[in-house]
Amino acid sequence: MNTSSVTLAERSAFTEEQLRVLGYDIYYPSIGGELGDPFCVNRRYAINMATNNYLGLANDPRIKEAYIDGIYKYGTSMCATPVAGGYTDQFEAVEAALAPFIGVERLLLYPSCYQANNGLFSALATEDDLVLFDRGAHSSLIQGILPVGCAKYPFAHNDPDALEYLLRKKTGYAHVFVVTESVFSTEGSIAPFAEINALCKRYGATPVVDDSHGIGVLGAHGGGILDHCGITDYDGLYTTSLGKAIANNCGVVGGPRRVIDYMRYLSSHLVYSTAVAPCILSGLLRTLDILELEYRDRIERVYRYRDTIRAALRAAGFTVVDGAAPINSIVAGPSEETVRISKALMQRGVLTTPFVFPSVPKNKGRVRMIAGANLAESTIAYVCTALDGIHHNLYDNALVA
Repeated sequence: MNTSSVTLAERSAFTEEQLRVLGYDIYYPSIGGELGDPFCVNRRYAINMATNNYLGLANDPRIKEAYIDGIYKYGTSMCATPVAGGYTDQFEAVEAALAPFIGVERLLLYPSCYQANNGLFSALATEDDLVLFDRGAHSSLIQGILPVGCAKYPFAHNDPDALEYLLRKKTGYAHVFVVTESVFSTEGSIAPFAEINALCKRYGATPVVDDSHGIGVLGAHGGGILDHCGITDYDGLYTTSLGKAIANNCGVVGGPRRVIDYMRYLSSHLVYSTAVAPCILSGLLRTLDILELEYRDRIERVYRYRDTIRAALRAAGFTVVDGAAPINSIVAGPSEETVRISKALMQRGVLTTPFVFPSVPKNKGRVRMIAGANLAESTIAYVCTALDGIHHNLYDNALVA
């Protein structure tokens, strides 16, 4: 007898309302080649403002060559978890080079930052602990906290005063973790992490920061949030993706040696996952070499492009979040309006990232634009010209009609 009241087919189906709002398939675009300028998406050429290729390194021939060399030396996979034969000497080299670059004592490399964020809490937190998290924290952090069964409370976004209120009020727990991101990618804001870190020291809590949109973007040398804040004695926990500005793959958990050594053997998300492919580690080493020589020029271009596009967006009549990171985020409102803007941009050959509920709160949709350092000045000029026409077609013509 069927006792289930909802079938999987019913649970998985789009509603007519969702289909009406979407209008066209804005997600899972089919990319037909490297992230060049332009690049092939949905079988046509467009300008890439959607991916996180901040420094423009994703198709750098020197990194490609490092990948190829890594494959020739190690093959395509070690076919084992790190503890059982997948931990090549490349791991040792990357960990030794990346830890001081980030500003942590020691680190571990996970297949993805999603696994890193989940693996951190499952290994270190208990049901007797408390986790205070920024209300805008990434889903992977929240998903990592939930299975632990500990107490958890959000604090107001980027608000150290709200955090301190909770640190004072919520007492009697075995340990307290404070979780935030460095750069909130839907809006481009940078967390006041120096203040958050100081509050954690004052109240005996452990800060946890996800630096996925900060590494390679913040700091004098691209080291990320710790470099940006001038924190040289960080005793908290750190995670990041190496698949955004660093333009490779895998995730990181970093922190004090004693904690990382513990997780090395007891983090199930690391121990039971096939090790990161050696060619990726070869690419990471080459990327760090390139950043040492070229970071300043590349990041200057990224911020200049941000400013140019932001000015054009505002001149065209769009409302843009005044974020400090190299991200332009159009305030779009309802999901339907968010999709309309993103669709109109794509019709002009500009691929962007629309954020609708539940990725953002209801009626607070965003259209994100990231201009990588590999884009030409003429490409940026085209985007700026297109923006004015898009806003006119979307709004001015509608008013006339």
